Amino acid sequence: MSERADLQGRHIVLGLSGGIACYKSAELVRLLTKAGATVQVVMTEAAEAFITPVTMQALSGRKVYTSQWDAREANNMPHINLGREADAIVVAPASADFIAKLAQGRADELLSLMCLARPREACPLIVVPAMNREMWSHPATQRNVAQLVSDGASVFGPGSGDQACGEVGDGRMLEPEEILADLIAFFQPKQLQGRRLLITAGPTFEPIDPVRGITNHSSGKMGFAIARAAAERGAQVTLVAGPVHLSTPRGVQRIDVMTAQQMFDTVLPLAAQHEVFIATAAVADWRPATLAEHKIKKDGKKLAPSFELTENPDILAAVASLAVPPYCVGFAAESEHLLEHARAKLQRKRVPLIVGNLGPATFGKDDNALLLVDAEHARPLPADGTSADKLTLARELMAELARRLPARR
Repeated sequence: MSERADLQGRHIVLGLSGGIACYKSAELVRLLTKAGATVQVVMTEAAEAFITPVTMQALSGRKVYTSQWDAREANNMPHINLGREADAIVVAPASADFIAKLAQGRADELLSLMCLARPREACPLIVVPAMNREMWSHPATQRNVAQLVSDGASVFGPGSGDQACGEVGDGRMLEPEEILADLIAFFQPKQLQGRRLLITAGPTFEPIDPVRGITNHSSGKMGFAIARAAAERGAQVTLVAGPVHLSTPRGVQRIDVMTAQQMFDTVLPLAAQHEVFIATAAVADWRPATLAEHKIKKDGKKLAPSFELTENPDILAAVASLAVPPYCVGFAAESEHLLEHARAKLQRKRVPLIVGNLGPATFGKDDNALLLVDAEHARPLPADGTSADKLTLARELMAELARRLPARR
């Protein structure tokens, strides 16, 4: 699969203040450019003690700015020009000293000058803190961060864990992959701001004995993509996941379950607390009526063991039948006659929207093609009837969902 160009056409000014986390900024530049962005690096004198401008120039493909007196600008005003060209200024790492400088409006070198002189409506400021845990928790730093947020800046992180000084705690800079994900989300439209979404994803696993079980080929990728796309658009997302090996999307609360009954028992109490329920999970329709205490072994007679099956609870129908149900979106993974089966499921479950797809063609894969079915219409997603990567589809689906949801009271 080709690299996603989620930042295509974006121009990012990446500012580095002094700190050992500057080594992460090199990887961040690489990730930003792979995502389609152009990157202009600006470094403080302290940052140059940790990583060289040569390194950052090689990775960004642009000459690095380090001085407010840089004569390469025709008007000798890099602090003005660089901010006018940027879609965002990202300071990563942002040291305690640099955060204090920003909070106080001090501007004695190029990076702080540029942050102060940027057109605030057109060029947002994003600060990614990196410092020792005691420095981060100090009341002065917390006051300064609060002042920055009050002044309109956004703060990514910090993370928690091992620090260069040997201590452990809050204050370390987010990993480059986390910063990239947060920056991509930052630019997504916030059509679902404050909405509460409950999403199920992945397969379920119904044990036969302590070793074997009944499951399916669902990878959970579509459900996880929807959770990410919803969170990017400002939603508060709870993701109930069957047994999958996928990373939790940024900003998403995840609850892991194994069986259909566990998923049912988890979803039902939560459903009334959410405005939207999206049933993406491929839930097993049946489970063994009894669980063998020990592994079922061959008996030498070449006879397959038999066991009775019992029906699992219908999660989507149960949520749709609540006294005050959330807006319910069901998924129909079919092997044939997609529209016919999706329409039947829409009527049977009594939900406003069914998203159909051909399961064998998409399970485990990164691409998909969807069919949106409501009481009156059916239309493909993508609109041209081809396939697209699952995150792109998830973002389009969330945009469609935002249009369909009733206005909040």
